[in-house]
Amino acid sequence: MKYQKLFTPVKVGSVTLKNRFAMAPMGCLGLSDAEGGWNQRGIDYYTERAKGGTGLIITGVTFSDQQVEPQNQAIIPVSTYNSVHFTRTSKEMTERVHAYGAKIFLQMSAGFGRVTIPTNLGEFPPVAPSEIPHRWLDKMCRALTKEEIRCIVKSMGDGAYNAYRAGFDGVQIHAVHEGYLMDQFAISMFNLRTDEYGGSLENRLRFAREVLDEIKSRCGKDFPVTLRFSVKSMIKDWRSGALPGEEFEEKGRDIEEGLEAAKLLAKYGYDALDTDVGTYDAWWWNHPPMYQEKGLYRKYCKMVKEVVDVPVFCAGRMDNPDMALEAIETGVCDVIDLGRPLLADPDYVNKLRSGRTAEIRPCISCHEGCMGRIAEYSLINCAVNPQAARERFTRYEPVYSKKKVLIVGGGVAGCEAARVLAIRGHEPVLYEKSGRLGGNLIPGGAPDFKEDDLALAAWYANEMTRLNVEVHLNTEVDADFVRNSGFDAVIVATGSTPKRFSLGDDDKVYTASEVLLKEKDPGDATVVVGGGLVGCELALDLAHHGKKVTIVEALPAIMAVNGPLCHSNKDMLAALIPFNGIETICSAKVKGYRDGVLSYELSDGGAHEIPCDSVILAVGYKEDNTLYHEVEFDVPEIYLLGDAKKVNNIMYAIWDAFEVANHI
Repeated sequence: MKYQKLFTPVKVGSVTLKNRFAMAPMGCLGLSDAEGGWNQRGIDYYTERAKGGTGLIITGVTFSDQQVEPQNQAIIPVSTYNSVHFTRTSKEMTERVHAYGAKIFLQMSAGFGRVTIPTNLGEFPPVAPSEIPHRWLDKMCRALTKEEIRCIVKSMGDGAYNAYRAGFDGVQIHAVHEGYLMDQFAISMFNLRTDEYGGSLENRLRFAREVLDEIKSRCGKDFPVTLRFSVKSMIKDWRSGALPGEEFEEKGRDIEEGLEAAKLLAKYGYDALDTDVGTYDAWWWNHPPMYQEKGLYRKYCKMVKEVVDVPVFCAGRMDNPDMALEAIETGVCDVIDLGRPLLADPDYVNKLRSGRTAEIRPCISCHEGCMGRIAEYSLINCAVNPQAARERFTRYEPVYSKKKVLIVGGGVAGCEAARVLAIRGHEPVLYEKSGRLGGNLIPGGAPDFKEDDLALAAWYANEMTRLNVEVHLNTEVDADFVRNSGFDAVIVATGSTPKRFSLGDDDKVYTASEVLLKEKDPGDATVVVGGGLVGCELALDLAHHGKKVTIVEALPAIMAVNGPLCHSNKDMLAALIPFNGIETICSAKVKGYRDGVLSYELSDGGAHEIPCDSVILAVGYKEDNTLYHEVEFDVPEIYLLGDAKKVNNIMYAIWDAFEVANHI
């Protein structure tokens, strides 16, 4: 009953939502077919979140204009490319979503403009309100003509009408938000026009108003039209965004103008404002990694809520139900957006409603399965949920012959394998040599900003209990046990060990894991050897605790081998390093550590020294696969998983374990 207020109805225009949860729009790459409609993956994906209890589904971005800024309809749905086909596939989706009492809005884009993804640009020159620099490419954008603006407006009316016919309950316009094309018109830094689309704020919002008027004229005044809206841009300069707590001069839309824009947009007739902050020049605000605080948009949503009389939606790492409840109770917002949390667990809302909060699989804000894969492979997935956007093709395979399966190792790979095997009806038995499940999640989750890694470890421990998996902690398994145990199948997921080497005075040379677990005290001044993801996150954590930290990296740049990382994560972490006073020395080879002095050599041959209390090695991990190779020819059915197979990220440890365990 604690969260009952989150399950009260709320109206958005003429539509009543059954609860206060919406699925935030996330890029639906990989969910369309060659004709610009929805493929089966997309239909299943959104239906699964409706089945999980979410009150409103907002699709990822779709397109309507194919004249001014053509999009590949095989990557993202295009509502006007083949309107009959789009309507037909959409109808199947909306009918299935409605079966669960949920509503569904189609998110429609007015275009990318200067932030067009380079791989999607093709031969067409990038467009913008004015001749301004492209966000990613070293080229200038050309200014849109008034005829082209009207063409986009007309196409959005056509697309919205197709959505209306297909059973969508409303649309969300994308957006005066994140620096997309319509936002470029709204921000004076990008809009240098002298016609009726430039100059005053009302002129700069004319594009947004015309789109709204066109859709209402085509679909009726009772068809809800909401807007994705960024109240503040966080731009320091071209391609340069501000960090949390940084003092800077706003070059984009400041709060004062943002609130005035909010009032105008509500006055024009937008039925709700889905509010955040940021732009692609500061995109770690719109796509917040774990280095951003949870609920980072709340104070901005509260400001908007106080000046408009339409519902305000709030996203931004709002997965803590206590935080969500407080936001509704204190008038911060009317609806809670859940984006990545619904990738991680489509049943989040139903689990919360029924008091099963410990069963909610946490999002770890890594962006590896969602934004990272969108940018690299045009696919949306989830690192911790292998079934996201693959629901039909990764259903649990039924068990025809129950097997007893030995799992050696209680990291994420071992736990995921045990979880899937138990759900399918097998009998997994898990052995872990330490006193805790989670493997590298435990040291990895030690920094304050990595709390969700520890939450994921706790979730796996809870799942083992809930599914009655037999778990043996503080128990090391040897080859004789494996050979003689009589199990039907064996999974070896023994993880990895930190790489280390001698530097001389090794009593003060530690591994990153030892420091993160507080087994070793690095002193007041330390050098982290290795500027990969582990080294940089460790350095940031130590700096937060007042330590003087220097990173020494052999490669020409930090985080040069950790890929593909989502750029919002990587770019923010790279910016946080100097912002927190951490010195980085790249293209450097460590030579030794004696008498409190680390010596290193630069690529040009120059020798240098750094006085420090300790040296921390963050130079990677080595596969611990000894047990597997000792028994691989003695066990008929045996699998090697996780870091023991290949040192990699959390996503592939979980995904590989799911794949194997779902087919034993």
